[in-house]
Amino acid sequence: MAQTKVLVLDEHHRVPPQLRGALEHVGAEVHVRSPGEVLTAPARLPEVTVLLASAGLAPHTVRAVARRLDDEGQQPSVVAFAEHDLHLLDQHVLAGSDYLAPPFHPDLVRARLRDCHERAEFSRTMEDVAAHAELLSYERELEIGREIQLGFLPDALPSPKDWEIHVRFRPARTVAGDFYDVFEIVNRRRLALVVADVCDKGVGAALFMALIRSLLRHTAEQSGLQSLIAAELMGEEAGWAEHSRAIPVVGATPLLNAVAGTNNYLTRNHIRQGYFATMFFAVLDPATGNLVYINGGHNPPVLLSASGADPVLLAPTGPAVGVIPDVDFALGYARIDPGDTLFIYTDGVTEARAPGGEFFGEEEMVRQLSEAAVRGEELLDHMDGALSAFVGRAEQSDDITMMAVHWNPPGARTA
Repeated sequence: MAQTKVLVLDEHHRVPPQLRGALEHVGAEVHVRSPGEVLTAPARLPEVTVLLASAGLAPHTVRAVARRLDDEGQQPSVVAFAEHDLHLLDQHVLAGSDYLAPPFHPDLVRARLRDCHERAEFSRTMEDVAAHAELLSYERELEIGREIQLGFLPDALPSPKDWEIHVRFRPARTVAGDFYDVFEIVNRRRLALVVADVCDKGVGAALFMALIRSLLRHTAEQSGLQSLIAAELMGEEAGWAEHSRAIPVVGATPLLNAVAGTNNYLTRNHIRQGYFATMFFAVLDPATGNLVYINGGHNPPVLLSASGADPVLLAPTGPAVGVIPDVDFALGYARIDPGDTLFIYTDGVTEARAPGGEFFGEEEMVRQLSEAAVRGEELLDHMDGALSAFVGRAEQSDDITMMAVHWNPPGARTA
């Protein structure tokens, strides 16, 4: 055993002469302190392998000193000693300490300290094994959570004729707060597009992601059927008037019901958990390119025109979902023409950080989108490359989700 470094703990700095002589005989490095001196010491304490505490001290005092040493990264064996009042050792043994009793013969003290040291090392080894097993169990639970979360994301994306929809999904951790969804509603006449970001990251955000995604999809699908029945009874088709912002009969109703219903459920049942989501939820008419949407506090998607016109940013139409009860969400309208691309993303894109801490930012993102000579999936490849070059070796700080919705112009080749 390497040199034993002993801190003798006694209120009056008293060490039994026979014990001190035995410690010196076995070559131990000895320091003597009172509990108050240890607990109020402004500087780091001497390195200690054994905390030798007088049995006259209260066990909670000894524990406080041990915690102070533990805070400094030291984990000494705690041994109580008594010269005469051996019955005082009982309280320390019950508190989990080892003990040392007279006679304090050097060979006996050496053997006792070695035995205490080996038992402490074994105990720490077992604690390390248990901690490692717990870590493996936690990692397995996270992996199960990741598999379950991936099950909430679509296996394949709908692909209406002449349309391409592609996604990049990069969680910052094993599980993510970002999510996306693309699904058909209104008897497959409309396409729902969702990109959302639950506040925070990790397991809690992932749980709320699953909840919010399920609420949105279920409500939109059910409302879509009701909207279709109402429209057919009225003899109307979806669309909006040439010079008005009249709500489309088919498409807007499931959109409003899904977002408002999800918001009301969260604010009434989960407001105390403090989770909310920013989201962009749009309903697309693939036949016309008409788009009706709600942007609930989300980063503005970018509509890129095939004509070379300036990009159009689809600003928020309401607050984040899950913050304000019974809030009214306004509708936004846009049109995707043949050759155009709608780029939807989460703040993991604009808030990506370079090694020096600089943000990628919205301005640089729009510049990259505008200068790229490609659309659809190739545009996502371009943005992946731009982000990787900007971030370099820095750790990904947030979940990244990007979706590109592209209408192929007439005669264009599709994959």
